[in-house]
Amino acid sequence: MRKFVITCLLSAFGFFSANVFAGFVHPMDFKGSDGEKNEVLNYIKERVKHDYCDSGLDMCQEATLRMMEQQNLNAFKKASKATDRKIMDKVIVDYCQSGLDMCSYHTISMMYDQNYNASKQETKW
Repeated sequence: MRKFVITCLLSAFGFFSANVFAGFVHPMDFKGSDGEKNEVLNYIKERVKHDYCDSGLDMCQEATLRMMEQQNLNAFKKASKATDRKIMDKVIVDYCQSGLDMCSYHTISMMYDQNYNASKQETKW
């Protein structure tokens, strides 16, 4: 219920794009229920189909789709173990709720890792 209320409030303020609402599960909110697993798998399949079949990329081959679905599933599992909510939320805003339309779990996981590592570094002479 809490997740639903927060999602509705954020939606009202324009923080979520339509593609995020189509079954997107925030990796750090994932509890592992069968329903959530199905939501994640459905989102991944739809997202991969969109990226490889429905866009100008035209790489809609079964082997490519399965490979990218598995890559995104592995990325989701890794992202679900993330520890810095602020960084994860910012990555999701940047890649899912902007005009970039790059809301794959692979991108989210990769950019979370990059930003997390950068947050622990400091530029020195």
